[in-house]
Amino acid sequence: MSTVPPPPLAPPRAPGRRKRVVHWLRSRSLRGRLTFLSAAAVAVAIAMSALACWFIVDKQLYGQVRTDLASAPLAAGGLRSLTCYPTPEDALEHQRVGSMPEISGGIPRDTQFLSAAGVCLPPGVSKAIVTKPDDLAALRLKNGQSIIRNGTYTTGEPAMIRLTASHNFTTPVVVMVATPTQPIEDSLQGLAILLGAVSLGGILLAAVAGRLVAHSSLKPVDQLTDAVEHIARTEEVGTTIPVRGNDEIARLSTSFNSMSTALANSRERQTRLIADAGHELRTPLTSLRTNVDLLIRSNDTGRPLPPATKTKLLGNMKAQMQELTVLIGDLLQLSRPDTPKAGPNLTVVALHEIAGRAIERAKLRGPGLVFETTTEPWYAHGDAAGLERAVINLLDNAVKYSPPGGTIDVRLRQGVLTVRDHGPGIPPDELQYVFDRFWRSPSSRQLPGSGLGLSIVAQSVREAGGEVTLGPAEDGGPGALATVRLPGGPAPE
Repeated sequence: MSTVPPPPLAPPRAPGRRKRVVHWLRSRSLRGRLTFLSAAAVAVAIAMSALACWFIVDKQLYGQVRTDLASAPLAAGGLRSLTCYPTPEDALEHQRVGSMPEISGGIPRDTQFLSAAGVCLPPGVSKAIVTKPDDLAALRLKNGQSIIRNGTYTTGEPAMIRLTASHNFTTPVVVMVATPTQPIEDSLQGLAILLGAVSLGGILLAAVAGRLVAHSSLKPVDQLTDAVEHIARTEEVGTTIPVRGNDEIARLSTSFNSMSTALANSRERQTRLIADAGHELRTPLTSLRTNVDLLIRSNDTGRPLPPATKTKLLGNMKAQMQELTVLIGDLLQLSRPDTPKAGPNLTVVALHEIAGRAIERAKLRGPGLVFETTTEPWYAHGDAAGLERAVINLLDNAVKYSPPGGTIDVRLRQGVLTVRDHGPGIPPDELQYVFDRFWRSPSSRQLPGSGLGLSIVAQSVREAGGEVTLGPAEDGGPGALATVRLPGGPAPE
């Protein structure tokens, strides 16, 4: 059983010219691509201009020859004294050599007659025109009508020929008048060489100019590259480059400067947060270490502490542990981005319900305080847990600074939540720092807290698209007034 061999595999096709050009461009530098593209664009423009110029000159020159040839007068006379021959070569061979006088416009033209008997040359003609079989068809034209065609002399020289039907002779003939076009072709050839040289020079100049323009245009990009490499090498964020003008390169430089400044500010905030967190963590950790060391030393020496002292010591340790827990939770809350981002936690929340739950918790923390509340329904779009913690922090802050038996006013109207206590208030020179992380008033540093509560309030409110302020009471009385404004509506949407 014979098997048919499989057909040979076709050789792999070479990539097209266009793909090769694209690959070559991608492998070049940006400066090289700009130089090549600018030179190519100028080369195409110069080539198109040169071709257009050549065709225009060609049309003008040949048009002028046609006009002169069409206006040339016809030779007059009869054919009795002329002898016709079958071909122009035979007629020229038997013709006396001479020069025909110029007919019009100073352009020497050559004339011959074509009839059914053959080709007839008048006296003095030195050139014969090559005829075509269909030239006799011009006899069907009216007397004096002409057609113009391209042709040649018997010597091979190109010419433009006018064929005119004439019935003024003893026999109807076609008068053939020719003008040599070799000078025109020589002129066009010289013009083509000249335009080619000019185009080549223009392309070379365009390449040089493109190189200079690319170098000048990409100088800001080089500066930007140097700045990025410097940052990558030294990690010195905050480096900027000078911005000149308002073009795309200037916009890129401005964006880079903004990004570099933002990175520097972010690193500064991160460094400050770490330093402040370390400072705040050091105090409870030091207290815990002291208490633990005291317990270990009493156990090692065999002198146990009195029960009351040990109970107090353990209570202090528990309080320090709780303070550490709250501080770590606050740090985790603040570790989120400052800018709000849409995500699964952003929902429509009932702010009045959040305020109600927060008030109930605040009452447990301040059992001797009086809470006067007025809440209206209001729905906002945000993180329910974050907003609830923000309201709780505001109430905890009011509870902390309220005097025993004091009053805390809580109002929620048209999306504006206000919490007013009747404590010592905040000095005017400290209002600008109240939302900073780890900041605490000098007069309240002996009170418990990490200084992160109001920072969490500001961040949570910003994430919900609102704003928060803290200042003195509007009636000028004692205490502070916290105001939270959240966008939303009285009904859920």
